[in-house]
Amino acid sequence: MSDCLFCKMVAGEIKPDVVYEDDKVLAFRDLHPQAPLHVLVIPKRHIANLNDLDDAELGGHLLQTAAKIAKDLGYADSGYRTVLNCNADGGQTVFHLHLHLLAGRAMHWPPG
Repeated sequence: MSDCLFCKMVAGEIKPDVVYEDDKVLAFRDLHPQAPLHVLVIPKRHIANLNDLDDAELGGHLLQTAAKIAKDLGYADSGYRTVLNCNADGGQTVFHLHLHLLAGRAMHWPPG
């Protein structure tokens, strides 16, 4: 999708602050971080939201990538949060599936 912000990042038209990349996913720092570490992990293939994810292997890879980044950056032992927002009422603002990885501060429940 040529008008998708995250697809433009995957295509190299926009240069995010990349923390990890492989053949399936791209992970980069969020421009408006909600924690000391706030990384978005996205599939390179355009998938609008979690409802449209039809690839269990890719879904698992998103989660494993988030865990790898947390470990590599030293947050695995202290803890971190992963979030997937789906559609407008779920808080999704960019309609390209993305997983938020948040760490570096205590997380509370409910969030807010």
